[in-house]
Amino acid sequence: MKPLYRKIHSRFKLNGNSFSRDELKEVAYSLIKEADSFEKEIGDFLLDWLDESPTLQVHTSGSTGKPKTITLQKSHMVNSALATGKFLELEPGDSALLCLPVVYIAGKMMLVRAIVLGLELDYVPPSSKPLIDIRKSYDFCAMVPLQLENSLDRLYLIKILIVGGAPITQIVLLKLERLQERKLQRAKGDVVSTKNFSTEVFETYGMTETITHIALKKLRVGLIDNLGKIGRIVERQTDTLNFKILPEITISTDDRNCLRIDAPKISKETIVTNDVVNLISNTEFQWLGRFDNIINSGGVKLFPEQIEAKLEPIINGRFFVAGLADERLGQKLVLIVEGEGEKEEILQKIRLLQTLERFEVPIEIYHVTEFLDTDSEKIRRMDTLRRFKLSN
Repeated sequence: MKPLYRKIHSRFKLNGNSFSRDELKEVAYSLIKEADSFEKEIGDFLLDWLDESPTLQVHTSGSTGKPKTITLQKSHMVNSALATGKFLELEPGDSALLCLPVVYIAGKMMLVRAIVLGLELDYVPPSSKPLIDIRKSYDFCAMVPLQLENSLDRLYLIKILIVGGAPITQIVLLKLERLQERKLQRAKGDVVSTKNFSTEVFETYGMTETITHIALKKLRVGLIDNLGKIGRIVERQTDTLNFKILPEITISTDDRNCLRIDAPKISKETIVTNDVVNLISNTEFQWLGRFDNIINSGGVKLFPEQIEAKLEPIINGRFFVAGLADERLGQKLVLIVEGEGEKEEILQKIRLLQTLERFEVPIEIYHVTEFLDTDSEKIRRMDTLRRFKLSN
C-alpha cells in the first residue's frame, strides 16, 4: 500500500484547478521559475512534498528558543491534517484560503490539509491585511493574531478561522465582541441561526515539533439565546480558558506542571514543553504561561502572560513584564514599554485597573527605544533586557 502522503485527493484544487501528481509538479516548477517570492516558497514546498523522501525539513520560528531546522515525517503531517479535518468537520470540496508564508509550518500545513482532505485552496500574498482584496467567501482559513485584528471588518467571508503563532490579545477579543454587538444592532429583531450568525474562531496551541496545533479553543463572544432572537444576548463573556485536544492525543504534566504531549501519530517521542498549564481533564487544559518566563517575587509565582493580558487594554503599543533581580524580593516585577511615554500616566491607569492582584502591579516602568524580535516578529524578552542592561 502506498503511503498516504503520495496521494492527491480527487477533490483537491489549487486556485480553482485540479491537478494530478505529475501536473502539480509542473505547477511547482513554474512557480519556482516565474512567480513572486511567496509563490516560489509554495513551489519549493510542493516539490519537497511530492518527492520520494518520506521526510522533509522545516524551520522553527525561534519564538521559544533559537531557530532551528527539524525533520518531520510526511506521514505524521498527513495524520495532523486528518485530525484537524475531523475536529473541525471539514469536508472534501470545502473552500480554503492560504494567506500565511509557506516558509513556516503553519503555511505548509494549509497546503497539506488541502491535498489530503480534498479542499479547494486559493492563495494570496502573505500580508497583515489578507482579506482586503478578497471578493468571495471561504469555509476555512488560518491566520496569525495581527491578520485577525486587521480583518475584523471582513471576517464574515470566513466560516471557520484558526489563529496561531501567538496568543490572541484581550484587545482583539474585545474588538471581536464589539463586532458581534454591532451585528446584533443592525439586525433589529430579525431571526437568524447561530451557525450563520458569525465566523467560528479557534485559537490554536502547538509548535513546529507538533506539526502546528494539537489543541484548539473556540472563542465564543456575543452568543444569542436558543431562540435565535437578535438583541437578547445571554452570554457576553468570551470563553478563552480551555484548549481541547485533537483526536488520538494524550496529555499530562511533569513535576513543573508543564504540558507533556503523547501523540504517536505525529511524533515518535513524548514532547515535553515549557508551557505551564492547568490540566482540566484528560482532554482539556488551560494555558498559564511559559515556565522560563515565571517570576518568583517574594515567594509568589507570577505568570507574565497572564499579567500582560490584563494590562493590554490600558497600554498603547508593545510591552512586556519581566522579573529583575531584587535583594528583598528575589525578583521584582517591572514593566518594559517600547518607545517614549509618560510613566506617571501609565501608573495612574494601572492603579485604576481592578483586574490586577496586589502582587501583579509592576514596581517599576522602563521605556526602551526598540524591542529585539525573532524572524516571526515575536519579542525576544531576555535579549531585549540584556541589550538595555536591565538584566544581570
